[in-house]
Amino acid sequence: MKNRNAFKGMIYGLIPHIGCIVFILAAVFGATILMQFFKPILMNRNIFYYLILISLGFATLSSFFYLKKNKKLSWKGIRDKKGYLFIMYGSTVGINILLFFFIFPLIANFWGTGFVSALDNENTSFLHITSKIPCPGHAPLISDELKTTDGIEAVEYSFPNKFMIYYNPSLISKEDILQLSIFGEFPAEVLGEGGTLNE
Repeated sequence: MKNRNAFKGMIYGLIPHIGCIVFILAAVFGATILMQFFKPILMNRNIFYYLILISLGFATLSSFFYLKKNKKLSWKGIRDKKGYLFIMYGSTVGINILLFFFIFPLIANFWGTGFVSALDNENTSFLHITSKIPCPGHAPLISDELKTTDGIEAVEYSFPNKFMIYYNPSLISKEDILQLSIFGEFPAEVLGEGGTLNE
């Protein structure tokens, strides 16, 4: 029963994030149409908070029907079934934390390839920025926008909202990077550039 409750909680935590997961898979496999469909939704600053509420809503609805079915829909019933509820809500919250603070940030660095060639290239400059993303779950949006921009050779994300961008200044300028549409929604601030970091 405990394993079943945990599994249901994980499913309720995952379902609201299907759009995010599809966006990431589409980016990996180059499915541009799918990316363009989901990107406007994910650009909402509060989308991940809404998704958490939806996850908890699923868990609450499931718990309601479970308690009702077992004739435990009362404060005493809730106390009697606190183990079930703890596993259900704990699994749901745990999956959201895992996605926001580990999986999505990890995916943001999936596109951080090319460092060796970027660092070996004497024409490469770097730009160290912080972006006003509301949570680490938005990091893949920044990385995706950067990795599809001509002249940017590599991107490295670091928790919670910092990005190291390696670029070829003969193809793109610092100003061009900072004016990318993604930074219109999530403004960037320069921490360092060229050969010095000012953290």
